[in-house]
Amino acid sequence: MSDLEVPLRPKRKKGLVDFFVQFRWIFVILVVLPFSCAYYFLIYLGDVRSEMKSFEQRQKEHDENVKKVMKRLKQRNPKKDGLVCTARKPWIAVGMRNVDYKRARHFEVDLSAFRNILEIDKERMIARVEPLVNMGQITRVTVPMNLSLAVVAELDDLTVGGLINGYGIEGSSHIYGLFSDTVVAYEIVLADGRVVRATKDNEYSDLFYAIPWSQGTLGLLVAAEIKLIPIKEYMRLTYTPVVGNLKELAQGYIDSFTPRDCDQDNPEKVPEFVEGMIYSPTEGVFMTGRYASKEEAKKKGNKINNVGWWFKPWFYQHAQTALKKGEFVEYIPTREYYHRHTRCLYWEGKLILPFGDQWWFRFLLGWMMPPKVSLLKATQGEAIRNYYHDLHVIQDMLVPLYKVGDALEWVHQEMEIYPIWLCPHRLFKLPVKTMVYPEPGFEHQHRQGDTPYAQMFTDVGVYYAPGPVLRGELFDGAEAVRKMEKWLIENHSFQPQYAVSELNEKDFWRMFDARLYEHVRRKYGAVGTFMSVYYKSKKGRKTEKEVQEAEQAHLETAYAEVDQPMD
Repeated sequence: MSDLEVPLRPKRKKGLVDFFVQFRWIFVILVVLPFSCAYYFLIYLGDVRSEMKSFEQRQKEHDENVKKVMKRLKQRNPKKDGLVCTARKPWIAVGMRNVDYKRARHFEVDLSAFRNILEIDKERMIARVEPLVNMGQITRVTVPMNLSLAVVAELDDLTVGGLINGYGIEGSSHIYGLFSDTVVAYEIVLADGRVVRATKDNEYSDLFYAIPWSQGTLGLLVAAEIKLIPIKEYMRLTYTPVVGNLKELAQGYIDSFTPRDCDQDNPEKVPEFVEGMIYSPTEGVFMTGRYASKEEAKKKGNKINNVGWWFKPWFYQHAQTALKKGEFVEYIPTREYYHRHTRCLYWEGKLILPFGDQWWFRFLLGWMMPPKVSLLKATQGEAIRNYYHDLHVIQDMLVPLYKVGDALEWVHQEMEIYPIWLCPHRLFKLPVKTMVYPEPGFEHQHRQGDTPYAQMFTDVGVYYAPGPVLRGELFDGAEAVRKMEKWLIENHSFQPQYAVSELNEKDFWRMFDARLYEHVRRKYGAVGTFMSVYYKSKKGRKTEKEVQEAEQAHLETAYAEVDQPMD
């Protein structure tokens, strides 16, 4: 068997749940889409009402809501009440995990009121926002000002709090890093009810660096100050097809945004946006973008594509046309470009609604897309949920740029999933070692994309049904994820925690560095108040006894190595 040959697998016997999954589209069209549309409209009205208030009124409401959170935390009796978590329902989170930790007894704190944009400071180029502000809401306010967050995650529903406490990326991350790297200050309510403002250079700098990837286990985020950048009305996007084997596709992707002379900070050589899609083991399309003015976009001969219109082809399929017609350039309105994957949920929409990409469906019902992920989760039931865990993959692999080819070959051999999404991001060399960090000594290797202060990584996004499942063959999803996690650990790579994980605690702390995180948990009283990040991310149901035993064990764990000096 050649290196890239996929293993032969026996056929899988189908059951009743396969029938429900196959015809779930009926329920989605009749129930989920109408309710999603109504929900989005109500949220939009709420956002409009918020925007009509003065910044002073929003700040006053914010201060009052923070006081309520502080009061609520101080009411908790550690001897009687469970660990603290938000009152948000388990199915609301965007991602495959169904937030199983909330099935155990817990002490709820309601943060549902924290969904306002508090201030757009054009002088400091800072947006001060509450954690439930989502990407659609913030771009609706900033883009008309020709301003934007430095990193805007593609899906409208993704919230500031989730992108900070978890993980967020976009096509500009090869310049600005992950979403959390663009935050300049956090407003956090600590375990004892105190509210503090953490920045990289004040007395809470250790807390500032520890918050990203901590999953809200250090305190309750109530506001963040995030970097703004100037933008223009359009994105000039170039679609470049590449044909070859997976290693050649990887090199074509690397060459699309990293100069071979390592002049990575030269804006003349590096595009402002980068994205890649691998459609098969031999075909890929890489997109590079630069902001463009309205005057440039409307010049004679230039093509403007309003990809946000409901009847337009899904973006990933539109990009795929470059494989037939060759390289082409078009101009996309900036906000529509930011949210280009929202309507079809990347390509997951094809599985949810098999005919959703057809012209007649787009024209008649495309305006109702996408179905809200939280409603899909809320209505799927335990059997369908387990089916997706076993026979479907939604994972991101954050790998060093020079290992992208190896990652693509691994995904092909073990999962055989296409398309694959590629998005680069910087991983900065910080004053302290955080949960995710560059490879030691990377700055001496002088690889493409790296600079002395940051190593270039890439998100290899693996979202779809594996090839064996589509062919009706046996596939063990849990085992495939375990193999993926093993590969990530061995290759200094990381798995975002929104996804289903099979890691045990020892391997979790082999993948991530615990020292700063554990130091901050102890220093600010999070131990015994908030669940540990591993146990919060752990797959499966959790009883109150399990939660208590895990937290007690966490106090004595050897994995954290808290007594070792931090780098």
